[in-house]
Order: sequence, then structure tokens, then C-alpha cells
Amino acid sequence: MVKVFDIFGRIVSNVLGLILVGAGIIWILQAFDLAFNTPLVPGGPVSFMVNNHQWALYGAVAVAVGGAQVIWSNTRRRAS
Repeated sequence: MVKVFDIFGRIVSNVLGLILVGAGIIWILQAFDLAFNTPLVPGGPVSFMVNNHQWALYGAVAVAVGGAQVIWSNTRRRAS
């Protein structure tokens, strides 16, 4: 039963870490007005994050924390 919880915990931890990395990347791209400025979405959505460079810092922190979460969840010892 412990192994089932260990596997489930690793999956949840990886998913949350990857979601945080993805959100951080979006924040960085929005901070520099690059996120939705594509031919497929002309103009893109208007957001309070666009051209607000403090969100690039927040995004970098989110990417670092999410990456650390993924690395930690995949390198820690397995339950016996």
C-alpha cells in the first residue's frame, strides 16, 4: 500500500511542478508581450501582466520552484 501512495505522490508532485513551470513560462512571455502575439491570435488577450516586467521575475521564480519540485520528486529515495 505504501508503494501505491509513493507512486501516486510522485505523479501528483510531477504534475504540479510541470504546471508551475508552464505558468512561469507564460508569465515571462506575457511580461515581454510575447505570449499571445501570434498570427493565430491577432492582438491577443489584454492582460495586466503585459509589459509589466515584474512578472518576468515572478515567472522566473515559478519556473525555478516548479523545476526544483520535479527534480526533487524524481530523485528522492523510494519508500521501502
